[in-house]
Amino acid sequence: MKHIEPPLQHIFDLSDLSQAGAEVVVEASPEDLPKLAKWAGIDSVKRFTATVGLRRLSQTRFNYEANLTADVVQSCVVTLEPVESRISREIARELQQAPRLPQETVAELTLAAGDDDVPETILSLDYDLAAPLLEEFVLAIDPYPRKPGVAFTPPVEPETPQSSPFAVLKALKDRD
Repeated sequence: MKHIEPPLQHIFDLSDLSQAGAEVVVEASPEDLPKLAKWAGIDSVKRFTATVGLRRLSQTRFNYEANLTADVVQSCVVTLEPVESRISREIARELQQAPRLPQETVAELTLAAGDDDVPETILSLDYDLAAPLLEEFVLAIDPYPRKPGVAFTPPVEPETPQSSPFAVLKALKDRD
């Protein structure tokens, strides 16, 4: 599988984060907006901006909270006309730096079913603040956008029922 470079990155060094925390604005530049639209598989992105709040919980744990707003244009699934919509999401995650293990040690992954409150493990303190924003952005995109007031009407079926292959066989049998 080919690795696709994300259309937007904002690397932040979490080791520099003070106890007071930090507030960072992540915004797509006009040059990044077409790349973001292509990456998300939509017609266009007019605006993509987020305010990310970071707090240090311990030496290796961090709190990530963000408010994301994006204005997008998609094609209506019925008429193919442009449909504009706004995406607004609040994102909250807890990050935890992975423990440093000797290279000979192989760690086994264990997943706990239904345990959504587990901190997200990060490998480096150089963290991409845009990655969670991009994840939430693509999840929030309407997969079947419709222009307001437009409804899909299926084609009308013909009134005469078509004969089935079994009906034809029965007619042949009855003729004999």
